[in-house]
Amino acid sequence: MALTELQIKKIKPTDKQQKLSDGGGLVLLIKPMGGKYWRLSYRYDGKQKTLAIGTYPTISLAHARIKRDEAKALLSSGEDLSEHLSKKAKKIVKVEAKKAEVIAENLIFGNVAFEYLEKEKGTHTDKHHNKLLGWLKNDVLPWIGKRPIYEITTPELHSVMKRMEDRAVISTAHSVLALCNRIFKYAVVTGKIVRNPCTDLSGALKPVQGKHFAHITNTKDIGELLRRIDGHRGTPVVRSALALLPLLFSRPGELRQMEWRELDLGAATWIIPKDKMKKGRDHVVLLSTQAVQIIKDMQPLTGALKYVFCGSHDESKPMSDGAINNALRALGYDTKNEITGHGFRHIASTLLNEMGFEGDLIEAQLSHKDRDKIRAVYNHAKYLPKRKAMMQAWSDYLYALKQGADIVEFRRA
Repeated sequence: MALTELQIKKIKPTDKQQKLSDGGGLVLLIKPMGGKYWRLSYRYDGKQKTLAIGTYPTISLAHARIKRDEAKALLSSGEDLSEHLSKKAKKIVKVEAKKAEVIAENLIFGNVAFEYLEKEKGTHTDKHHNKLLGWLKNDVLPWIGKRPIYEITTPELHSVMKRMEDRAVISTAHSVLALCNRIFKYAVVTGKIVRNPCTDLSGALKPVQGKHFAHITNTKDIGELLRRIDGHRGTPVVRSALALLPLLFSRPGELRQMEWRELDLGAATWIIPKDKMKKGRDHVVLLSTQAVQIIKDMQPLTGALKYVFCGSHDESKPMSDGAINNALRALGYDTKNEITGHGFRHIASTLLNEMGFEGDLIEAQLSHKDRDKIRAVYNHAKYLPKRKAMMQAWSDYLYALKQGADIVEFRRA
């Protein structure tokens, strides 16, 4: 006789195991301790076998009957139920093992690092992204790239940084440690690890010695430098770039990649797009009348090209990275100890500060990182006239020095 839910609920355990049949081989075993277990009795290949279906009430009477009918269908196809379930169990084990393998792979330090960089890719330039990748591939991944991130210890991480210290690349070691710190912080907030091993490395590396680009601050020497630039016998492209650099005190890498489409000579502005900037945002460079004239003089030469200062061998590319320093060496200067292309920024920063211009205006024109909200506002449009006046005064000052003036009265706008 078929079972009912009410019958199953009412039956009480005894000191012996009880067996209730629902028909078709489906039975419910009631253990002396009170457990109720579904079993299916069947014959396969002339042998009596039993299949465990589950426990009541987790598996209801109706559910147990469905499982019985499914089992009978498999039997009628000639398949042994126990073998079928064994295969299914093995498949589940394989699936779970694969999941565990994927989880383990995702917790390898190298993969976590790449995951973090991919997430951050839109926050900085491609050039900076590639620099971070280079640091990882050259200085970190060879040592801990294949290690589970949760197993990496502070001493292990310190040994990675120590290798860079031993190569005397102290600044790079600090930068790489900062990158690793961000990666481990990301791993903490995403639940991959519970503690950041970089935390205890604060102060563990040698301090970075300040990097000073060679530059000149004596006004007579500056005047001589500007006169030599005017007499440079190199190509018009390099001579013009070299003449423009002191007026703008932009980074040499930014200047050589100046494009005609970035310029508005009528408004006397050069807007460098964010993908070329270290800070990852557009930067406005104000052009003095002298700067505008230098650029206008380039139009007959490169106006139909992409770059204002194109390469000498390939006009579709900007001039080479070393062109400015090569030109300075051709003028007789030692670019390690006297003046380098980057040194014009230091010349302008030093003298403009000495002459009383607001430090925030100077820093904004230099496109240094904003130290606070007050500094940031100087990038706002309403402060551009102040910056433009400063740039014009600076160009006038340099042109006076070039004419041989010993002392120039510097008037702030």
